[in-house]
Amino acid sequence: MSSCPHVLISSAAPPINRFLCSPLLQTTLTHPFHQPLEFQRHGSPAMAGSKARATPVRDNMKCILICLAMSMANCQYGYDTATIGGFQAMVGFLQVFGYKDPKGPTGYNIATTVQQLITSFLNVGTIIGVLLTATWGKYYGRKPAIWVASLISFVAAGLQIGSEHVAALYVGRILIGVSNGFFITFANVYTAEVSPAHLRGSIVSFFGIWVSIGSILGAIANNFAKNIKNKHAYQIPLASLYAIPFCLSVLVFFLPESPRWLLVQNRPEEARKSLEILRGNSFRNHPELLEEEFQEMSHGIEEEKELTSGSSFMDMFRGPDLRRTILCFAVIVSHTSSGLWLVVGYATFFFQMAGVDQPFLATILKSVCGLVGVISCIFLGQKYLGRRSMMLIGHSSSALFMLGIAVAFTVAPYTKPAGKAIMAFALLYHGFYNGFSGALSWPIATELCSSRLRVITIGTGTGVNYVFAWLTSFTAPYFINKENLNWGPKYAYIWAGSNLITFIFFLFFLPEMKGRSLEELDELFQNRVSVRDFPKYQCVSSERAKEVALKVTHVEVSEQTQPHQVKEVKPDEDEVRNKV
Repeated sequence: MSSCPHVLISSAAPPINRFLCSPLLQTTLTHPFHQPLEFQRHGSPAMAGSKARATPVRDNMKCILICLAMSMANCQYGYDTATIGGFQAMVGFLQVFGYKDPKGPTGYNIATTVQQLITSFLNVGTIIGVLLTATWGKYYGRKPAIWVASLISFVAAGLQIGSEHVAALYVGRILIGVSNGFFITFANVYTAEVSPAHLRGSIVSFFGIWVSIGSILGAIANNFAKNIKNKHAYQIPLASLYAIPFCLSVLVFFLPESPRWLLVQNRPEEARKSLEILRGNSFRNHPELLEEEFQEMSHGIEEEKELTSGSSFMDMFRGPDLRRTILCFAVIVSHTSSGLWLVVGYATFFFQMAGVDQPFLATILKSVCGLVGVISCIFLGQKYLGRRSMMLIGHSSSALFMLGIAVAFTVAPYTKPAGKAIMAFALLYHGFYNGFSGALSWPIATELCSSRLRVITIGTGTGVNYVFAWLTSFTAPYFINKENLNWGPKYAYIWAGSNLITFIFFLFFLPEMKGRSLEELDELFQNRVSVRDFPKYQCVSSERAKEVALKVTHVEVSEQTQPHQVKEVKPDEDEVRNKV
């Protein structure tokens, strides 16, 4: 057996595997992060080692379709939040869970406490779900997590449909939150881990596309069911919740497991096979590029294991990982600090209060604007803008549009001109936020974590975000309802200020990470590179992986094309003569 650390290889293994443990490889890959800082800063700005791997989109269609299928998990989140937001303005729902109110626009209303708990229990469930992801991710793969989430989703939908008791509705909201926590965490971690570096931002942004599609479908379902005057008004949209997890459960059977997770679990051969499936035709004529990516990936994970053992909760707050954790949490929490929950959780109710004539249609239009924004984000992010600049544009524009909503209602409350202005600003907000900040927040968050701590960091960060989301959704009715503070749309003043604070934080602390491999980002954070130097820093890890890949592929080719030749030895004539 081999004495190579971390990898168990038999003496009968193929030449490529024996080479992985050779002294040449071990010498070549020893501690690339520990090179002098001055040496690494020389040369052109970077990513030289990974430029050749930036193959065209058409060559990566297999990986893109795989990630598109996995990202469908986010569709349920969009669908569920859209439908539950509309229920609170739906007569059929209010007859069961609300009370008669002759002064209300529909003749019914809903108690503030019930309104709070319906929305906030979703967030409570999501917090529970994401806290469980750390333990699950340590022992089980990304694919089983999706199956578990789908099963929980089936149970949650059944509870909400089959009972007219508000307690059962609350339990269903908690369970759907648990399933959303698993869906969001593992689907986005998976797409970040398997996508090529040059397409990662666009591919992980599929999160935004599926959330927007789910929101549109949920708003359309509500719009068709809103005129039903009995409980079927909300049961029909809820029954549609079965479709998404069912389709996803079937699709996941055909997807490969994350190669990075397999490497963390010390399963290199399975990881290599998974990477080959994911890359498809992208490296068909250049096997050394596939080997380069595998070497960079595997050694980056091995380096992490050498630097720190295990993946405990406290490791997120030690050494270079502390900076990564703070930034990751900030990016994820920006979902709440943007004021998104005001527009998502209470959109229809909010438009109704503002005097918008057709609040359900306005909600559909809002979701369509969000989808257009995400598609624009993918194009702009891939071609022109970096991660950092798009986050700054997203939060600065969100601050302006939230301010516009508040000012319009302050100047002319409950008038049609104010209602039109509020609707226009809300649509612009949703389009710009989704197009710049919202869609990119998950790619950035997953890039900020190390491979060893990715699930626990994303899970905890999502949990922190949903604590704030719960606080927002729980307190929002006090601000907007007439029987409480009666601020209505003036509540948006708070979120204008919140977006401004988020913008300032990202301006000073968020580095530009576009085009970097996850292993290059490990090196950058390990060496404590400043925000200003991030774009021009020359990484060593990708260059070392390239050199090793060329040597490995050379060994394979030479062993396959040069068979062993037996040299014919002619006997010495004098020796033969003497014997005779």
